[in-house]
Amino acid sequence: MIIEEAFGQSKKFTLENKNGVEVTVLNYGGIIQSILTPDQNGLLADITLGFDQFEDYLKGHPYFGAIIGRYGNRIEGGRFELDGKIYKLATNSNGNHLHGGEQGFDKKFWHSEVENEKLILTYRSPHMEEGYPGNLDVKVSYELNDENALILTYEAATDQATPISLTNHAYFNLAGSGDVLEHRLMINASYITPVNRYIIPLGHLQEVADTPFDFRSMKAIGQDIDSPDEQLEFGGGYDHNFVLDQPGIQYLAAKVLEPQSGRVLEVHTDEPGIQLYTGNWLEGHYNGKFQQNYGKRTGFCLETQHFPDSPNQSNFPSVIIKPGELFRSQTIYKFGVRSVDQ
Repeated sequence: MIIEEAFGQSKKFTLENKNGVEVTVLNYGGIIQSILTPDQNGLLADITLGFDQFEDYLKGHPYFGAIIGRYGNRIEGGRFELDGKIYKLATNSNGNHLHGGEQGFDKKFWHSEVENEKLILTYRSPHMEEGYPGNLDVKVSYELNDENALILTYEAATDQATPISLTNHAYFNLAGSGDVLEHRLMINASYITPVNRYIIPLGHLQEVADTPFDFRSMKAIGQDIDSPDEQLEFGGGYDHNFVLDQPGIQYLAAKVLEPQSGRVLEVHTDEPGIQLYTGNWLEGHYNGKFQQNYGKRTGFCLETQHFPDSPNQSNFPSVIIKPGELFRSQTIYKFGVRSVDQ
């Protein structure tokens, strides 16, 4: 069931399933405004960061729950070359391009419709918006099934070659409040793409073995987050792209367990990478839902994606879509509670 309501200048859509799980999405920015899931005792809590009032989303925020595009993550220097031409993008992060620029997809009002128990959002990004070539038609659908899986499907088509990497920037806290350092995390990745001090990939892969980035077996997010490691110093904690060993919806990309509530989050994706961000720069600047002050590391992100700066990195998987091609990507966030052996 999907319920539509007004929410300030936006529309709010609440997706509900038979188990009492609820996901609320705005047509402004495609923002996932809330996710209500039960703990091991059946008690519901909102497990994603955001705001109670629409106006707070207009004041500026770190992409809480939003669709990110045209290009998720960073592009060095806000420039790339395509078919012999240099394109210059907005530089909104230390001289680099971040998350689609000054007015990315997170700040757009999307056309909305409900079809077959799916919320479908569409947007046309015009030629040269934020510096990107081509008119890009984007469709993002949200579906919540009775297996407690939130299925995000991204599609796009263009009339001119252009880079694209779409994701969602939900911040999760499976406890509903407090920091996330005791959450236990597994990421099915043997490598990361190491970065410089501006979080731009260096162009090669780095093994996670014997480093703080080894999440191949579950461990607390906070276990190694303050270790003396140059990569952690650059990010202020984890803010890195993990190279998935087995991309594909049928494989488990990441899994998180919150020990006190017993809540579990599983992530499946056909994207080659996943960005772990541990809310290192929240620093209490945002007063969120239920009068919570979002301080440092009170949320984590698992942003499914192509690798950052791929338009400038020929050895990374291509992010170029051409006329006549259909970009399609899918990510599943599945919510549950711990099993006996966890």
